[in-house]
Amino acid sequence: MIYRSQNISSSKTRFIFIVLCLIIAFFVRANAQDSQDTSNEEVKRLQRAIFVFNFAQQIGWPNEDQYESFKIGVLGPDRTILDLQAMAQKRQIYGKPVEIVRFQFIKDVKGIQLLYVNNKYNYGIHYILSKISNKNILLVSEDYNFNASMINMVNVGNSFEYEINSERIENEGFAMAPSLKQYAISSSEKWKRLYRKTERSLTEVQEKNKEHQTVIRNKEQEIRFHKDKITNQLEKIGDQEEEIHHKREEISKRNKEIEKLYTQSEIQQKKYEDKVLIERELEDNIQEQIAFIKKQEEKIKIANQEIDNRNKFLEKQNTQIDEQKKVLEQQNLEINTQKKINLLLVALIILALGASFIIYRGYLTKKRFNIELEKKNRAIHEQSIELEAKNKELEQFAYIASHDLQEPLNTISSFIGLIAEDYGDSFDEVGKESLAFISDASKRMKNLIDALLEYSRLGRSREYKNVDCNIVLQELQDDLKKIIEETNANITIGKLPVVKGSEIELRLLFQNLISNAIKFRDAKTIPKIDISCTKRGNSKEKVNSFWQFSVKDNGIGIPEEHKERIFAIFQRLHSRDQYQGTGIGLAHCKKIVESHGGEIWLESKEGKGSTFHFTIPV
Repeated sequence: MIYRSQNISSSKTRFIFIVLCLIIAFFVRANAQDSQDTSNEEVKRLQRAIFVFNFAQQIGWPNEDQYESFKIGVLGPDRTILDLQAMAQKRQIYGKPVEIVRFQFIKDVKGIQLLYVNNKYNYGIHYILSKISNKNILLVSEDYNFNASMINMVNVGNSFEYEINSERIENEGFAMAPSLKQYAISSSEKWKRLYRKTERSLTEVQEKNKEHQTVIRNKEQEIRFHKDKITNQLEKIGDQEEEIHHKREEISKRNKEIEKLYTQSEIQQKKYEDKVLIERELEDNIQEQIAFIKKQEEKIKIANQEIDNRNKFLEKQNTQIDEQKKVLEQQNLEINTQKKINLLLVALIILALGASFIIYRGYLTKKRFNIELEKKNRAIHEQSIELEAKNKELEQFAYIASHDLQEPLNTISSFIGLIAEDYGDSFDEVGKESLAFISDASKRMKNLIDALLEYSRLGRSREYKNVDCNIVLQELQDDLKKIIEETNANITIGKLPVVKGSEIELRLLFQNLISNAIKFRDAKTIPKIDISCTKRGNSKEKVNSFWQFSVKDNGIGIPEEHKERIFAIFQRLHSRDQYQGTGIGLAHCKKIVESHGGEIWLESKEGKGSTFHFTIPV
């Protein structure tokens, strides 16, 4: 009886173990299916992020060199932002770090280069396009209609396909890589078939999910049935030894079913491994980016080490300098102590001799300094004489060179006129146009040479006299009467002083400033010019005081970066088709003002006019 009870107990244990194995195998299979679905979803999310990064890498932005980082925006509460953020830690776009930004509302979208939006969040694609127009933002959408966006993605099985709207992309000023267009879907019919295929795949997946749910419910009912059956059978095992053999056969059958379940699990595991291989292949590109980043980080570390070594060397030098300072201070202390001892020991006569010696030494030092200062003054004087001579030589050279250029230029102009007059009918339209270009170029060169001659003559006259600026401007208004009437220019002149200077040069100065104020304006703007003058400096003394003139206009203004450039000779900010001239007028103004001992500068805002200031010493 003891032996029989032991066999019954052992059979019970084995039977319970087999049943538990069946239950565990069922749940392993269900979990494997869930794990496979989760793995598919993770792979697809990674593919979506890679697609977005690849789109950005195959589009050229008009001003991409100005970006310090590449910014990608995500519209709505989309979990794709997490995948893009993870990808941004591993990859760069055009060698620049990537920032990911979320926007809840379309009106807030700004300051990014690429915007991603999914159709499932019900954002209107046409409203998005109207808000990002002309902002250099590439729109990448998912599951929208054909040609509704710039780049549109669609889910196809476990991957994506895409189509592009080339016209929209080019209108926004983007440049496309040929490979982007090569692999895109090119027609609406293909897109519709792909969409229908995607819907069918989605329906099939949903049906399969329903079937799996039905199978799971059936398995659960079967497990509950087996549990009840096991309970009833365990109660009968104690009295029915013959049934044990029958149960063993059932257990053997169950073992075979378990083996089948394990075989199915291995198949699912193999599919999972294939998808892992796909994911690894996708990760290879990311690893290459990471390797490149690591190389850059190593270079940065090497550079930082070199900087640290240099800093350590500088710290050593500073330490040595401090030590030398301490030695000098110690020596000074010792010298001072020695002096005090000597002062206590020597007599009044030695003190007097010492004082005389110190005075004599100071005298010698001062004399040596005076000699060196005199030598430096003589050297500066000789340099100033040499510089003045060179300036005169340069002015003479400019005058002679420009004067000698007149003769061959006149010859060229004369022969062009003779050719046009005698042989003009023999030329075709291209030849006549070429003759006209040559004639215009020779005239422009003659104007430039005349301007250069006039520029070289400025500042030569040093015989200044009293000039009434009110009379000069009154006569100048009479000379400019024609252009003032044509443009309806309004010139307001305040009370101006009598200054010491060259009347011809001052007249040219005011003429250039007024002419520029009338010329450089919008076609629909009526010129308005205000001329005023104030006295600066000490009102009682004439040595340090000066007259400050101001010429204010309402023209086109001058950008901040060109305020110094406009005073250089032959410098123009606009083409000759926009504004005529040689580009030497303001250079004349600067030379005239500086030859009178003054300065010239301007205050200007682009589109709001300019104010030219210049000073003449009292």
